[in-house]
Amino acid sequence: MKRALKNRIGKIIAKLKLVYEEYKLKAIYNNPNVSIEGSLIIEEYFSATLPASGFSIKFGPAVHFKKYCAILLVPKAQLTIASNVFFNNYCSINCLHKISIGENTQFGEGVKIYDHNHTYTYANEVLDVDRHNFKTAPVTIGKNCWIGSNVTILKGVTIGDNVIIGANNLIYKSVPANTVLKFKAEYIIQNHNT
Repeated sequence: MKRALKNRIGKIIAKLKLVYEEYKLKAIYNNPNVSIEGSLIIEEYFSATLPASGFSIKFGPAVHFKKYCAILLVPKAQLTIASNVFFNNYCSINCLHKISIGENTQFGEGVKIYDHNHTYTYANEVLDVDRHNFKTAPVTIGKNCWIGSNVTILKGVTIGDNVIIGANNLIYKSVPANTVLKFKAEYIIQNHNT
């Protein structure tokens, strides 16, 4: 009897999770500001923070978001994702101005894309970061790119076509087409006995 009750409760919880996930996706699928060409695959725990109106999202065919991905847009923001783009788990796109991603581009786990940065002042040896005002500049990522896990791409960056960016890089300058960008770090191993 306990086992049957546990199974029944488990099925109810699974169904409730499914209903909740479907409800969250209505912000994408039933939104007049969102254009979807062909198939769009969005896996569990996707988050979309969107304004009521005045923004634009264009998804090309065969765009795929794995689990725990998130997008955030504000009024007047423009997000364009071309065909056959893949986002692995935990990727996020934060768009206050304009972000464009070319076809056949792949993102490893934990990639973050920002087209903005907080404004700040530094006076009398005091740093004041404004949480509500931002400087923005478009981000453009070319086609046929592979962006490795835990890469962060900042405002104003253009990444050319056919680029590979290795894991754990902070991209704050543009990257030319047909290049490989690697992070170079050196380990210093010391022996405590010497």
